[in-house]
Amino acid sequence: MSFNAAFRSCPTWLENRLVSVYFKARSIAANGFRGTHSNSVLIEQPKMKVQILSALQDNYMYLIIDEKSKEAAIVDPVDPEAVADAVKGNDVNLTKILTTHHHWDHAGGNDKMVKNFDNLQVYGGDDRVGALTCKVQHNDTFNIGSLNVRCLATPCHTTGHICYYVTEEGDTPAVFTGDTLFAGGCGRFFEGTADQMYKALIEILGKLPDETKVYCGHEYTIANLKYGIHVEPENEAIREKMQWAKTQRDKKIPTIPSTIENEKLTNPFMRVHEPSVMKHANESDPIKTMAFLRKKKDTFNA
Repeated sequence: MSFNAAFRSCPTWLENRLVSVYFKARSIAANGFRGTHSNSVLIEQPKMKVQILSALQDNYMYLIIDEKSKEAAIVDPVDPEAVADAVKGNDVNLTKILTTHHHWDHAGGNDKMVKNFDNLQVYGGDDRVGALTCKVQHNDTFNIGSLNVRCLATPCHTTGHICYYVTEEGDTPAVFTGDTLFAGGCGRFFEGTADQMYKALIEILGKLPDETKVYCGHEYTIANLKYGIHVEPENEAIREKMQWAKTQRDKKIPTIPSTIENEKLTNPFMRVHEPSVMKHANESDPIKTMAFLRKKKDTFNA
């Protein structure tokens, strides 16, 4: 039985426990909670700042700051101590937790966060999210100060996965994609299907403005690009990004953010309509191509 099939055959509670134990053991054994895989980087825009914080073995947390009000939100705060340091260092008022999905390496810090910070609102799309106070659905909206947030339901990796699309007039939009969309890849289909991931990547995230910055849940870029080169060996955009990514990683600098435009050029899972990708899969249907790509990626070793 395949890895994905084994998980889908488990009861939901057992799947949740197994995933949580796996990520917790792997990550803490490698680095403890405080991530050492990447230096913290502050992405500054006119009206919004995003501080990239590493956690565990390869996770990213994101502190989103509204420059006007100094109100902030944190995405997937698995390491509450690192978040507290970032909040203090930026002198901001943290009011919200944005949880992409219930897996421990994303939601595992929520309970401690609400004990450490007063009046935190915890957003998520799944009752399995720890300390949840604001359950959201597709196209629900709220604000971080003057920043506008729209919830995008992208079930597949988990049934309750939410991406958060953040905009402000006159500034570059950003989307926080958890384990749905990675730079160069996508998440495993733990609780969903190729049809759902197609809708998530092509019909929802793929329709966002090309300049939208993509902040994903893990530093998987080089491994993903190796698979992309395997799928499309003649794709120069992937090869160029691979060289850039290796330079970044040699300096322990994140390969995040990407952009929607760049993902359409370099990510095979967002290129399932391209003849070269369909040819690799020996398919003429984009959803079947999506299924083929994910199945092969699950066992791919470069």
